[in-house]
Amino acid sequence: MVAVADDVIRVLVVDDDALVRAGLSTLLGADPGLELAGEAADGEQAVAQARRLRPDVVLMDIRMPRMDGLAATEALRGSGSTVPVIVLTTFDTDAHVLRALRVGANSFLLKDTRPRDILDAVRRVAAGETVLSPSAVARLVDHVVRRDPAEERRRRTEAARSALDGLTAREREVAVAVGEGGSNAEIAAGLHMSVPTVKTYVSRILAKLGCANRVQVAILVHESRG
Repeated sequence: MVAVADDVIRVLVVDDDALVRAGLSTLLGADPGLELAGEAADGEQAVAQARRLRPDVVLMDIRMPRMDGLAATEALRGSGSTVPVIVLTTFDTDAHVLRALRVGANSFLLKDTRPRDILDAVRRVAAGETVLSPSAVARLVDHVVRRDPAEERRRRTEAARSALDGLTAREREVAVAVGEGGSNAEIAAGLHMSVPTVKTYVSRILAKLGCANRVQVAILVHESRG
């Protein structure tokens, strides 16, 4: 058995489509910095494999039999697991992505994402970042939020605005930049700050808003716009 280097990122691939799993496994295997930790065909297997294999990142499909990716993500977070979860979704059909992000998924990728961008996302998420496509996040949040009843949208908008009102002006600028999908480096350049300062602001914002990750900050920002 070949030893795995300490800096190799181990990924658990979860999808009920064997061809998708094979494609992702081949993609990961071709990159010397990444390794396939294991595969799962549904949410129940995903939870069990994540606990047993302790991967660095989970690529989680949403639509699966027995237990879907939403329930699996909730189960992992409910058990105290902090393994980064990247949700895999088809934008036009997955109306529950927002819920997945609310319950603790770290990032999402559309299933037509370019292979090199998938690899980049895995690395960024393993390093503690959140991958939010600036164009896709706005479309996705809008697509899902607009399906809520009007009263529910109004309630969420008011709650989000109230939460953001608790931030300082500078914190709000950083929160908005996070909501637009900016990386720490991009936010630093846009707001004329250093990257360490941006990281400090993001940590403070997460604490003030009670958010588990940057995705949840992005959701609040988009919901506050009504």
